[in-house]
Amino acid sequence: MEKLQAAIDKARLSRNEHSAVQTAEPIAQRSREKSNPRLLDRWQALTPFDVQEKHLSQNRVVTRSAGKTATPFDILRTKSLLQMRQNGWKRLAITSPMPGSGKTTMACNIALGLGRQRDLRSILFDLDLRDPSLRDFFGVEPPHGISDMLTGTVPFEDQAMRYGENVAVSMAQRAETDPTRILLAEETAGKLDAIQAAYEPDLMLFDLPSVLVNDDTRAFLKNADCALIVVRADTTSYTQFETCKREVAEHTNVLGVVLNGYRHDKRSFSAT
Repeated sequence: MEKLQAAIDKARLSRNEHSAVQTAEPIAQRSREKSNPRLLDRWQALTPFDVQEKHLSQNRVVTRSAGKTATPFDILRTKSLLQMRQNGWKRLAITSPMPGSGKTTMACNIALGLGRQRDLRSILFDLDLRDPSLRDFFGVEPPHGISDMLTGTVPFEDQAMRYGENVAVSMAQRAETDPTRILLAEETAGKLDAIQAAYEPDLMLFDLPSVLVNDDTRAFLKNADCALIVVRADTTSYTQFETCKREVAEHTNVLGVVLNGYRHDKRSFSAT
């Protein structure tokens, strides 16, 4: 009986600890808003937008609602968030060795998955400036481009848009011919610091260019705490993956690797 009672007490303690963890974030959120009442006003002031479910599905963005198709992205979202919290990280870059790996799809799904966590706030930045695509994924035209915001032409509050109550998206309006000058600039680093201080996001997501096509991602990675590398099973070679991973690790922490497009009857990477 003593052993049984000890087991019951242990299980009860475990449940109580789990409950405490679940409620800690909403309590912290309310405390944060109470200590800084202007924070909620700043988020509410961002221009709201919505997306039709059909448009999201066409772009393989499936995490607006919980469900079977959203589950793999939700698992990635949760594992990434927990690991980042453990390390005190808030800035996540998402990149790939080569284009066509699905990194933007991954970024959008993580962002909308985070949006279902009402106690969290996140900001998604469209930094693949030579070939920006977030406005196409969401089907919305931003009032100003992210380049104008990063160079100080317009403030963040006039440029970024808000999806739901807790996801901000900073999108590009046009492609840039020389984005490295923006991504490498100290002005950009300062602007991101100011946004983080003013809006206090739990997570900042950066959709970056593919590493092996130009020097844009290398120029920016110093501003990220960690990075996810998205590879595509049927097109990414192992050599490309290894080179990309080494390049990213020189500038920030590699949070993990996402294998996209995997089929059971194919090898994970093409051989080169």
